[in-house]
Amino acid sequence: MRILDLADSTADAVRSAGAYLSDWMTPTIRLGVTGFARSGKTVFITALVRNLMAGGRLPFFAAMAEGRIRRAYLEPQPDDDIARFGYEEHVRELIAEPPRWPDSTRQISQLRLSIEYASRNPLRRALGHGRVHLDIVDYPGEWLIDLPLLELTFRAWSQQALAEAKARARGQAQRAWLAFLAPLNAEMPADEQLALTGAQLFADYLGEARASDPARIAPGPGRFLWPGDLAGSPLLTFFPLPPSGEGGLKHGTLGAMLSRRFESYKARVVKPFFRDHFARLDRQIVLIDVLSALNGGPQALTDLAQALDAILKCFRPGANSWLSSMLGGRRIDRVLFAATKADHLHHRNHDRLEALLGSLVDQAMTRTRAAGADVKVLALAALRATREAEARAGAERLPCILGVPMPGQRLGERVFDGVSETALFPGDLPSALPENQSLPLAAIDPVSFLSFRPPRLKLAGPAGDWLAWPHIRLDRAVDFLIGDQLT
Repeated sequence: MRILDLADSTADAVRSAGAYLSDWMTPTIRLGVTGFARSGKTVFITALVRNLMAGGRLPFFAAMAEGRIRRAYLEPQPDDDIARFGYEEHVRELIAEPPRWPDSTRQISQLRLSIEYASRNPLRRALGHGRVHLDIVDYPGEWLIDLPLLELTFRAWSQQALAEAKARARGQAQRAWLAFLAPLNAEMPADEQLALTGAQLFADYLGEARASDPARIAPGPGRFLWPGDLAGSPLLTFFPLPPSGEGGLKHGTLGAMLSRRFESYKARVVKPFFRDHFARLDRQIVLIDVLSALNGGPQALTDLAQALDAILKCFRPGANSWLSSMLGGRRIDRVLFAATKADHLHHRNHDRLEALLGSLVDQAMTRTRAAGADVKVLALAALRATREAEARAGAERLPCILGVPMPGQRLGERVFDGVSETALFPGDLPSALPENQSLPLAAIDPVSFLSFRPPRLKLAGPAGDWLAWPHIRLDRAVDFLIGDQLT
């Protein structure tokens, strides 16, 4: 080997080692993004990444407003066993003609965004720019429904699920599943075809409960709603069974088989999700579609509050230190509860929307603060689909929103075509919540909401410069979630 070749190879090795060491020493923030279906997770992540990379319209994100963000850029996927979040595909959908909202999150995915910034400290700034990796972890909120299962036996879960199913009428699939259960008992011989049929009827019931009223939180397990890569797996071939007797389940019986699969589901699906993904998060944003629940009435709000309280008990909030991170004991030290679709209301209602969400998650917020974590409630729209206007009704001026409703929606006798812009007065949320009431359901008057088509977006202006996308309070959300790491 020539001396020149040896020198080149040595230099390459040194550069590779330096790049690896630099990447290893770069701080990483793992941000969990979750929420139930249609809460806006995919749009939030896409708009967050787009606005950080475009570098504009984030006036309340201190590092951006102070001109300290040097650049933000995507990097290769850090974890080989997690799907990459389809950022580019979602951007194409949003800038299409006509624009389309991306599909809901159906599996866990991840995206790494690296941010180069200047420190506020003059001495550190003189040493060069800093860098932080932001690993955004997107996962369906329905999977959080599974975490409380870790504390339940098959018998306890069956009793809970059956009580929920019988508590309210939902539809045909519910009746079919309950009729199927009627002649069954735990002492029957194990039968694989019976298990397959029961699991499918149970899944149909869960899907119907969600489809008939998306504002209501259907019971779990969550993978029956969003199976991801487990679709058709034996791990999903079980269902609640009416218990009989107080003794243990005998080997070879239907009850023993379903109980074993329930425990396998917890061991092979729920625990790995908690250990490998959920327990590694540093920050968490929980996106909540309060407006859809509000449209669903008091029962929908009650369901939402109860579901949120149950799953948020599984969070691991607390203050982090360098030692806890080194020892693998990381905790979520900042939690943001965000009421999405704030653009469906006039801005004078945004603080009222935040107050309503605060009442829904009051207990969870109290626990989170007591554990030493920072917590915040915010009304936001990661991608604003409407603009504000005023309409006259006699001598009165009504605050309205303007947007293009999704096709096929109805408001009274009117059916929208998905093309024409319309003005809507959605109504007002209560200006004050009743005293001594943690959940002021009866005090809330009906409010009219429509789903709006995404705005027409562009990636670049005439001069080739990147264009930021419109939003409501996305900058405040970013500042709370990661701003302290960029000082």
